Amino acid sequence: MRILIASDKFKGSATGSEVAAALADGIREIIPDAVVDAAPVADGGEGTVDAAVASGFTPVTVSVTGPTGRAVDATFAVRGEQAIIEMAAASGLDVLPDGEKAALEATSRGTGELIAAALDQGATSIVLGVGGSACTDGGAGMLQALGVALRTEDRPVRPGGAGLVDLVSADISGLDPRLAGVSFVLAADVDNPLLGDRGAAAVFAPQKGASADDVAVLEAGLQRLAELVDALPGVRPSAAAPGAGAAGGVGYAALAVLGAVREPGIDVIQRLTGLESRIADADLVITGEGSLDDQSLGGKTPLGVSAAAKRAGKPVVAVCGRTTLDASQAASAGFAKVYALSDIEPEPAKSMANAVPLLRGVGRTIAADIPELTAR
Repeated sequence: MRILIASDKFKGSATGSEVAAALADGIREIIPDAVVDAAPVADGGEGTVDAAVASGFTPVTVSVTGPTGRAVDATFAVRGEQAIIEMAAASGLDVLPDGEKAALEATSRGTGELIAAALDQGATSIVLGVGGSACTDGGAGMLQALGVALRTEDRPVRPGGAGLVDLVSADISGLDPRLAGVSFVLAADVDNPLLGDRGAAAVFAPQKGASADDVAVLEAGLQRLAELVDALPGVRPSAAAPGAGAAGGVGYAALAVLGAVREPGIDVIQRLTGLESRIADADLVITGEGSLDDQSLGGKTPLGVSAAAKRAGKPVVAVCGRTTLDASQAASAGFAKVYALSDIEPEPAKSMANAVPLLRGVGRTIAADIPELTAR
């Protein structure tokens, strides 16, 4: 019996690798000779670097500017001339000091510093995984870290999306020359544009602590940035492009200035990890994430894994902390069965605190269910 575990993280409880290890332990208690292949996956947000490292990339940790200016240690992954960067590691909500949100002031500068560090490693192909960002600065901080001049009348624009309302000029002539030979993939599932009712400020800034008044300020700043940057020679006007609104507008900067190509995060990770060939070798595929819900149906990690398993004709089950999907939705998503930790421990705090032992128990249950699951 060959089993592939391709799970995303359970946020706040376990990494993708820890989920796989716990499930594998439980499975082997029931089927000692089971061959279990662990392939942690992600959708471009948190966990993307871990998935790359688990697939043979080398981690590199550097100190960069955090979202509010305080230095943070952030890790990216390299293999040969390819680098995988997880924006959340440098500019994410999870690295805000004391978890205090700073919707107007948070900057993406650290993400640009990670890109520069990848260039120092000789990278010529960079995957920029976005998701979980703390900022709504249109990628201004990222661009400044890479040599772009963004100025008011008499000084560099201040960090954060609110500072962009004072933007007077943009100049990309100082952009790091090494970028000319680098290809970028923007690993982003969202297709929101930069501006408007579906834009970065309107849709995502409230999740980062922005009030209605703050959203208006951030929208004005993003509009000013796009007006100036889109008019520059050598820039691909991208404010209306799908994905420009990703990660507080970092998607815009990546598409317009860095020439990135957008791909769904799970597709990028599947390619990097060789997931399809590993699915082909499996008798059963297990995937999962912390919350399996309507957002998951929009193309998050479990759905990507399920689609790949379906193409290979392999049964797939989902494991999650909690689910809001009914049986019909789960079946339509391709899951032979869904196993939720909340069915074992309904108290959310206890379930999260005890995710690993609970996952071992789920592994035992899956192992006992294998005859039924693989007979379908």
